[in-house]
Amino acid sequence: MGDHADQPAQEQEPTPENMTMLQGFEWYCPADGKHWVRLEKHVPQLKAWGIDNIWLPPGCKGSSPQANGYDIYDLYDLGEFDQKGGISTKWGSRSQLESLAHTAKSSGVGLYWDAVLNHKFAADHREKCMAREVDPDNRNEYVSDRYEIDAWVGFDFPGRKDAYSKMKYRWYHFSGVDVNAANNKTAIYKIMGEQGDQGWAETPDVDGEKGNYDYLMGSDLDYAHPEVEADVLAWGKWLAEQIPHLRGIRFDAIKHYSEDFLRKFITQMDERYGKGWFFVGEYWKDSLDDMRGYLDRMGKKFSLFDTPLVYNFSEISKGNGADLRKVLDNTLVQTEPISAVTLVMNHDTQPYQALEAPIEGWFKPLAYALILLRDSGYPCVWYGDLYGIDPKGEKFTFEPSCGGALPKMMLARKLYSYGKQADYFDYETCIGWVRYGTHDRPFGCAVVMSNAGPGNKRMHVGEMHAGEIWTDVLGWSGREITIGEDGSAEFVCGQTSVSIWVNKDAKDRERFTETFDSNIYADLE
Repeated sequence: MGDHADQPAQEQEPTPENMTMLQGFEWYCPADGKHWVRLEKHVPQLKAWGIDNIWLPPGCKGSSPQANGYDIYDLYDLGEFDQKGGISTKWGSRSQLESLAHTAKSSGVGLYWDAVLNHKFAADHREKCMAREVDPDNRNEYVSDRYEIDAWVGFDFPGRKDAYSKMKYRWYHFSGVDVNAANNKTAIYKIMGEQGDQGWAETPDVDGEKGNYDYLMGSDLDYAHPEVEADVLAWGKWLAEQIPHLRGIRFDAIKHYSEDFLRKFITQMDERYGKGWFFVGEYWKDSLDDMRGYLDRMGKKFSLFDTPLVYNFSEISKGNGADLRKVLDNTLVQTEPISAVTLVMNHDTQPYQALEAPIEGWFKPLAYALILLRDSGYPCVWYGDLYGIDPKGEKFTFEPSCGGALPKMMLARKLYSYGKQADYFDYETCIGWVRYGTHDRPFGCAVVMSNAGPGNKRMHVGEMHAGEIWTDVLGWSGREITIGEDGSAEFVCGQTSVSIWVNKDAKDRERFTETFDSNIYADLE
């Protein structure tokens, strides 16, 4: 039959390692220009914990040295030129970025770039252009006649001069702005193009929310203009050559700019720089149908963050004894698992941010178990959960989540979460599942969680484990569980908690007794 299961173990293909991504920043990281240095120091430790790729924050020059980079000014300045108040970005200098990339490469950790391609901020000068105001709730409806505005749309990049790109941006490279500098009136202004009113990009090339969601913020780039398209396509090639250890890109705000352009960009990068680049988009919308439609149009080489899953986590964490069996319902990982990047929190949903999606602290370990220890999705661990949030004692300070046990959960994924999966989603406040292991990763694991009182669940881990003693790698349950002759046992967890059960003599179990130091700030004080 040719089934691998019928072949001798030595003839079977090695089991691919589970991959895990880290979002390598949070919104309130100190604006001290040392973030690339912080990350570089911790890359070897992250690799040891099971991190394979790091999603870097936007490393292009923003509107100020304190800018996170989503208010992007210059794609071609990676902290190299004296522009907008300094040479370094908030995250550090170009040389520090290159040092981080070198250390990541030597440690076997890939880097993903955060590409902010929808808009620009902090123009160098104003230009007069014709525009019309639109209804902010229906951008297809004009609420004014054409008139001249004074818009911040002139980008000369004087600090960089013509290095890397000679492109200068003018009013006709943009489709909209939100301020008329002539009177400082705030509105959404549709810029009338060189050929008159060309309208926004059409739907579904951009999202149809608010009638047409082409405009988001700042000076909105118009990808219908060939000079804009050519410059940004050239930037992609330039970036891959300047930072050669990049392995993928996270695209910001993809609802708001041309799908057609993004397909061209992805095809170029994948064909020119070696198959296997990873591409994920921020399509932040709690509509599974819209997300699946986007994936169908983009093709299967593209992934999206699983927004519906984040909202499921948030809702269940608030409820008293909510139905855990429904936690994966109507999520991307359930319906399009190959294209789903699963997460618990990110820089937009963290406390005090615009898209805040609160997840109660007690539920964080359950949520991370659900993304790290199951067989579907590509999990993304968030920097703020792993290291905490440390803005010098202000209200935004938070301790690392999961009681500091998140590195152990990441390591459990890397070592034991392999093989076929059997689900025990049979009780509304207590669920579990089993991973049976593979021929070359035979240990497997059993996970049980409760969002009410102490949980227990009889689960089958396989007759090959009969007589073994299993313990909780998190150390939250001090019990030892003996697997019965039929390969089953009664697995338990604490109240509103989770336990991850593995053979106490499994390979590398001693790694769970190491000190899991997660103070990323200590050595740079």
